[in-house]
Amino acid sequence: MITVPEVTEKIILSSPFLEEALSESVINYSALARKIKPEIQKKLLKNIKTGAIIMALRRLSRKIKPAASLQNILKLHRNIIVRSNLIEFVISNSDFSVDKHKLLLALSEGQQKSFLTITKGVFETSVIASRDLYDHILEIFPRENIINQFLNLSSVTIHLPQENIYVPGLYYFFLKSLAWVGINVIEVVSTYTEFTVVIETGDVDRAFSILKETEVT
Repeated sequence: MITVPEVTEKIILSSPFLEEALSESVINYSALARKIKPEIQKKLLKNIKTGAIIMALRRLSRKIKPAASLQNILKLHRNIIVRSNLIEFVISNSDFSVDKHKLLLALSEGQQKSFLTITKGVFETSVIASRDLYDHILEIFPRENIINQFLNLSSVTIHLPQENIYVPGLYYFFLKSLAWVGINVIEVVSTYTEFTVVIETGDVDRAFSILKETEVT
């Protein structure tokens, strides 16, 4: 039989913002309990005392405190690299051949200061590159083969220790921090020890400051 704590946890964990507020103890337990009480009663098909929900919330807040491993990673010095003047092309995989892939790689090899990342999904491929490669990319992919394109982009890359791959919630923590202040992320690119967000250039200064100063409390 499902219990009040189980239903409460399910409701809170389905909302990242409620989960964050609860984990940092910056939310009024009584007000939150009253807000979610109707939903809990609907799921349990019976009346529930507000006090029982408050107790469940207090226990849950202790349970969802950030793990020590996440805290340790975020305490380390983070080397952050900002790149500007980026563009992105989204291309259908049916138009993205091996030969065209080779041509793209040759572009970046010929210009050492240029930035290029290629991410191939199931149906489409995204190409993020320096603005100075724009015309060269259009020579490889005619406009009719391009699903979408984004101009005036920048990226923020965080260099992380190798242990980051064993830390649940690390990427979520960075993305949540940006979402809290209304910064939209166009793309996310990651490698073994690098986590990169691609955003509009107008947001890059704020994003850099937030990701540089982000801490777990």
